[in-house]
Amino acid sequence: MGPIRIVGILLIIAGAAGLLTGGFSFTKDKTAAKIGSVELSVKEQENVNIPQWLSIGALVVGVAALALGGRKA
Repeated sequence: MGPIRIVGILLIIAGAAGLLTGGFSFTKDKTAAKIGSVELSVKEQENVNIPQWLSIGALVVGVAALALGGRKA
């Protein structure tokens, strides 16, 4: 299997995951205050939304890479 086909499969998986989940979230630790040896930390939850057009574009490019990657010149 060539590298173009592998990239195509990865793009299809990423595009499908983006359409199904719509985004992801993660927790970030942040130091709010530090006074001497006492430290106050805050956990913030960040949300990252994946645009639908980006997921569809990844699917289309992935399918095209699979279709064109199988051709021999």
